[in-house]
Amino acid sequence: MARNLALAAALAALVSTPVLAADAPKNPLTDSATWADLQFDVVGDTALADAGDFLTMDAPFRAHDASTVPILLKQTDPTTRITSATVVVDENPAPVAAVFGFSEGMGELDFELRVRVDQYSNVRVIAETPEGLHMTGRYVKASGGCSAPASSDPVAALAGMGQMKLKSFDTATEMSVPRREAQIMIRHPNYSGLQRNQITQLFVPAHFIDHIEVFQGDEPLFTMEGGISISENPVFRFSYNDNGSTELTVKVTDTEGNSWESVLPKSAAS
Repeated sequence: MARNLALAAALAALVSTPVLAADAPKNPLTDSATWADLQFDVVGDTALADAGDFLTMDAPFRAHDASTVPILLKQTDPTTRITSATVVVDENPAPVAAVFGFSEGMGELDFELRVRVDQYSNVRVIAETPEGLHMTGRYVKASGGCSAPASSDPVAALAGMGQMKLKSFDTATEMSVPRREAQIMIRHPNYSGLQRNQITQLFVPAHFIDHIEVFQGDEPLFTMEGGISISENPVFRFSYNDNGSTELTVKVTDTEGNSWESVLPKSAAS
């Protein structure tokens, strides 16, 4: 009887005690022997400061899908000029996922992409500013992202390769420089070279987008030099300063020498 009463009291205490957001699992960067080996190859002997004063990076502690892990970069100090960002997944076969260049037209950085994570790993962002290099990141629990089978049939994937779509998330706000939010979706299998054909079980050769340029009218917004860690059918969601032009232009090349260019009217975005 006493044991039952004690158990009931313990359960009541659990029910009556709210789970606070502050008690939720955190995922800061962890110590990494891999990064100790990688760092010189990525940044040379350049010192890395903490980016926490002006930039946050958000990523799930446990990824729902290791082949499409969302990474959100959000600038917290608008006075800092971020000119580029290198995204590194320590434990991936090719750790540098992408290098992004950002023009002044991006304004205060608010940028999301999706990456593959092959095993439990730190995911880092190294931001370049006029003051030097700064780093932030998160530890992500995910596995198998680089070798996960493609979600679409190879024939269909190649047939639709290079198709692009623009989605707008505009809100009616009164600002001296109007801010807009957009999402660009690019059809491409982005084969990592680690996936197997599900029929022959042979490895599918690496074939991925290696360069992207995005313009607003004639004004550049951002560029990307990419590798195998960018997800299949890449998606980029971002905010930018509207310069009054009516369209975004996206130029893409891949490792097989293919190139595509799409002019995406803002008015047609949905």
